[in-house]
Amino acid sequence: MVAVDNLVTGSRANVAHLVDNAAFTLLERDVSQPLQIDGPVDFVLHFASPASPIDFPSMPIQIVKVGTLGTYHMLGLALAKGAAFLLASTSEVYGDPLVHPQPESYWGNVNPIGPRGCYDEAKRCAEAFTMAYNRAHGVDTRIMRIFNTYGSRMRTDDGRVIPNYFRQALTGEPMTVYGDGSQTRSLCHVDDLVTGALAVLDGPDPMPFNIGSQEEVTMLELATIVKRVTGSSSEIVFGPLPEDDPKQRRPDTTRAREILGWEPTISMEEGLARACDYFESALSVKR
Repeated sequence: MVAVDNLVTGSRANVAHLVDNAAFTLLERDVSQPLQIDGPVDFVLHFASPASPIDFPSMPIQIVKVGTLGTYHMLGLALAKGAAFLLASTSEVYGDPLVHPQPESYWGNVNPIGPRGCYDEAKRCAEAFTMAYNRAHGVDTRIMRIFNTYGSRMRTDDGRVIPNYFRQALTGEPMTVYGDGSQTRSLCHVDDLVTGALAVLDGPDPMPFNIGSQEEVTMLELATIVKRVTGSSSEIVFGPLPEDDPKQRRPDTTRAREILGWEPTISMEEGLARACDYFESALSVKR
């Protein structure tokens, strides 16, 4: 197994448990640049890209490049090696959706020139690249559209709602809810996501699959749950809603369930309890 990461948002600590495994290699490289891998390659799994809203204004060009040039280079590698290719796309291809829940047939409502456009449109381009290589070159491709996911090894300063809430709750800071907190997300635990990724890779269909949870929760409800799980006394406060922040987000996962036999098994309560244990350790705090 070869992992490729330029560590712009990653960490060597995430693979520390693998470094002594002779079958594992970490290459500190940027897939936006051409990449060669010696020997046979059976699968190319392209998950590279900063994905947090705090990354969008700080590295927009890198995000556009990894979604476009990075996808191009990884598809070229798959073509050269005769490997299957899996693209980790995103629910952000739907933008601020006008259809709820979002099926794979929905084309989205995306602002291409807004602050999130660097990520949203790069992923939409990545999907177009993937289908082009499938149709023109016969590359065995798969696409998964990842909805909001959380769990171990997230950055504590990631900027997304789960790290924000847990960091604030566990350190006694005010918990910031943006807008009036009525916007919704459907949160999938990372263990279910990994199972979903493997199901997509092993599946028979090159067209996109939504991978995410059906448990939809408002951001204010989520703050209340995290506060309860952590036993925190933090005050809940409100801040301005970020530009182009989606108001609703829940996948229609009918295709994944019917074609792949996949659906999440970890409830929100169980997943958040696991996340609490991780963030306690990562932040070196105790309840």
